[in-house]
Amino acid sequence: MYPVIRKLQRKRVVLASASPRRQEILSNAGLRFEVVPSRFKEKLDKASFPTPYAYAVETAKQKALEVASRMHQKDLRAPDIVIGADTIVTIGGLILEKPVDKQDAYTMLSRLNGKEHSVFTGVTIIRCCSSDGRLSMEVTDFYEETLVKFSPLSEELLWEYIDSGEPMDKAGGYGIQALGGMLVEYVRGDFLNVVGFPLNHFCKTLALLYCPPRPEQLPPRVRQDSVRDVDTFEHLSALEEGGGGSNPAQGGGRGRDPGGAQAGDADQNRTLEDPPLADLLRLINGFQSSKALFVACEMKVFDLLKAEAPLSAVEVARKTEASERGTEWLLDVCAALGLLRKTEGGYSNTELADLYLLSEGEDSLHGLIMYHHLHTWHLYTHLEATVRGGSIQSHRTAGNAGEDLCQDSLSRNQGSQLQFMRAVHSLGKVTARRVATAFDLSRFSSACDLGGCTGALAHALAREYPGLMVTVMDLPEIIKDVAGFQPDGPQTDQVSFVPGDFFKDRLPEADLYILSRILQDWQEHKVHELLSRISARCKPGGGVLVVGPALDRGKCAALPGLLTSPGTPLQDRGWERSPDEYRSLLQAHGFTEVRAVPAGSVLQVILATRAASMPGTETTSPEATG
Repeated sequence: MYPVIRKLQRKRVVLASASPRRQEILSNAGLRFEVVPSRFKEKLDKASFPTPYAYAVETAKQKALEVASRMHQKDLRAPDIVIGADTIVTIGGLILEKPVDKQDAYTMLSRLNGKEHSVFTGVTIIRCCSSDGRLSMEVTDFYEETLVKFSPLSEELLWEYIDSGEPMDKAGGYGIQALGGMLVEYVRGDFLNVVGFPLNHFCKTLALLYCPPRPEQLPPRVRQDSVRDVDTFEHLSALEEGGGGSNPAQGGGRGRDPGGAQAGDADQNRTLEDPPLADLLRLINGFQSSKALFVACEMKVFDLLKAEAPLSAVEVARKTEASERGTEWLLDVCAALGLLRKTEGGYSNTELADLYLLSEGEDSLHGLIMYHHLHTWHLYTHLEATVRGGSIQSHRTAGNAGEDLCQDSLSRNQGSQLQFMRAVHSLGKVTARRVATAFDLSRFSSACDLGGCTGALAHALAREYPGLMVTVMDLPEIIKDVAGFQPDGPQTDQVSFVPGDFFKDRLPEADLYILSRILQDWQEHKVHELLSRISARCKPGGGVLVVGPALDRGKCAALPGLLTSPGTPLQDRGWERSPDEYRSLLQAHGFTEVRAVPAGSVLQVILATRAASMPGTETTSPEATG
């Protein structure tokens, strides 16, 4: 942060917060600033925001705007920079701010007791400029999320902590940097964010605002003996041919890089590191990164390095029966991607690889990766034919013009269904607990997970809610193979499996219906058909829990799901929706009190309650009566 600090030394910086913790964090970072507490009344309607972090960001923005405007009105000169921040704690979609009294603190801490929750801090940076008595402001905002898990705590310990007085001025009723630290089992993410200010994210944002890299500061685009940048892969075919040659991505040969910037172009300041261009080049080269990851997993490189690291490229090549040159290329790419560490002693796994990329493991995504490697990759190889023809084609590889590749592969390889189940199961295990705890579902006594596959989410729900009975409904060909995916433990008695087609067969009776990564698989008319069947079956006061990939704030596009069943025809596949779109969709089928919360950075979870009746509809239906 020091280069930024130098640029801010002559600027008037104001912190629009009275929080002593934020002041300490910024002071320790070397930032000089004034403290002008905001007078903004924090009475925003939380229910009007699609996500908790949107509420935190807006609150931070309003704090900073109030201070900037007030200081400008006072002396017609605003400060150069105003910093606003707001920290909240969320669990089960409920936003916890500062407790109003000891009983409120007890209620908050009891909600957090023994559970994982999210701490969000919204931050706003306003750059001000006064001219002719008028104030101009450039607003930049962001948020940071940190996951915190409380240990199971006794009533006595909770009240002792409350009686200390520490919870009363802290979001969520605890201060992790002081006595509250004894309540915490683990923290995942930025610790200072939980204290009250995400310093690392703040510094990176300031650096982008005040210290964009100059061309002479950028590393030369030449071949290095060390790990290559992911943007500058050599093509594998060149390695296999044994040729060095000049890599176009490294600017060799003709003085023109693949982004189109020639050495003699008039815009001398545009480089490959300009953010829009760099992002575009990463997108262009993204297929290389994906395939390198897929191949490393197929060769079980991460398993090998978990057991024997560090190993040299020669040793890895020998143990995997691969070429030395190709293996070194693959290992260097994985190191550039942050999946491996490269030292003088050889290569070893990063924590990310150990957690997610081993072929076996509680949080392993190996099954998902291998499914994309063996099936999805080939679908996208012939994407042009798919777009032009309207169905997924493989006429150049399989020799079956006009046939659906997914259906064809299923008929030729019965193992692909099991590979699909492994993919769904590996993704489900990683995300299931966050989905299960996104809302407090303790009021429901029964649930039905439609298309729940191996039951990864069902078992997570059973662990979180010992009184909840969960039925998984999926196609017969799925149900017949679920036995090998079931965990051990007493909660297995809470989970049962029912074969059936949720578009045709009678839905099991339940208080809560779950659609996890289901709706994006189907076009609009099929989505309405399914929700209509659920609505007819769902009792008043019952609910529906929808899980789908998270979309960026303010953005919504026709995005495919993270994983689509190989048996779903292209013409039936749908897209993801924003929280507002889900709200309108569910309300149209009689579901009210629609709430949306993020489940980490990957998924969004929507919970809606069935109204007593829908205007203009009968109280019974064929689905309800069987």
